[in-house]
Amino acid sequence: MARTDGGDDTSVYVTRGLVEMLLERAAETEPAQENLVLDSTPASDFEADLGVEPSTTVLSHVYFPMAGRAVSDVFGVDLGTPAGRGRARFLSHPQGPAELTRRDDLAGVVLLAVPPWETLLAFDRRGRSLNLTVVDAEPPAESVPE
Repeated sequence: MARTDGGDDTSVYVTRGLVEMLLERAAETEPAQENLVLDSTPASDFEADLGVEPSTTVLSHVYFPMAGRAVSDVFGVDLGTPAGRGRARFLSHPQGPAELTRRDDLAGVVLLAVPPWETLLAFDRRGRSLNLTVVDAEPPAESVPE
């Protein structure tokens, strides 16, 4: 996401794998809109040197809305996203526009895709455009404790 070290950089960092997955998903679900919660990994957790401050967060994961859906539908509580996570969101606008609208679910950072599903745009919650930097790195493997 945006830098957390106090710099003026308005760049959002995202892994190439996540970008590809999000664009594919938007194309597959068209004409329906997509709305997914994204999560990040600190640059210091990657094996590769990303060329950014270690505290810089890199969008690397997605939480699918199916997890915890029954509880969310009844009580409005999203159990599919761990507490304190998901401060970014991915949206698709199959009919446009290539900007945030009043009807969009917002987050600190919003990645937006519009047809022909070839690139993502990044915005802050106020709809201001942010630079999007794609990094060629895989996030660290995660495992579930036994």
